[in-house]
Amino acid sequence: MSSSLLDKIGLGNIDPAYIIIGLLLVVIAAIIISIICLVKLSKLNDKYRRFMTGKDGKSLEDAVAKRFSQVDKLIEENKKKTVEIEDIFNNLKISVQKVGIVKYDAFNEMGGKLSFSLAMLNKENSGFIINAMHSREGCYTYIKEIINGESYIPLGTEEKEALKKAMEV
Repeated sequence: MSSSLLDKIGLGNIDPAYIIIGLLLVVIAAIIISIICLVKLSKLNDKYRRFMTGKDGKSLEDAVAKRFSQVDKLIEENKKKTVEIEDIFNNLKISVQKVGIVKYDAFNEMGGKLSFSLAMLNKENSGFIINAMHSREGCYTYIKEIINGESYIPLGTEEKEALKKAMEV
């Protein structure tokens, strides 16, 4: 079968049945897409009806206002928690965070390493060193202040070692 219209557009050699089959496939695809869209629209309408059932403008306004007040409360609570966290953070800066200990024998006749130097520092390496020297006559305890990792009082070998251990933490 020959068509003058197909000849004019350069498709005169193609059988019109192929064109009809191609158009039929396009129509079937369009119908399938339309059905899918109708199903999705139906589901959306069902969700909308369920949402709006028993609701009028006033009740929806009340629900939205309730949520906004809850959000306002959450914002206030968040501000309070932020201040509390800042307080905790500031307290952590000055609390003891680093510890170094060295056990040793203070006197040759004593064994068991009963003497010790204990360094306790904050984040800025400030704090103190406790030195406890155990002997047969008793135990003598000394404390030395540490500021920014340094002592204004000379430190003994064990105290220096304890300070070094604490600052490496």
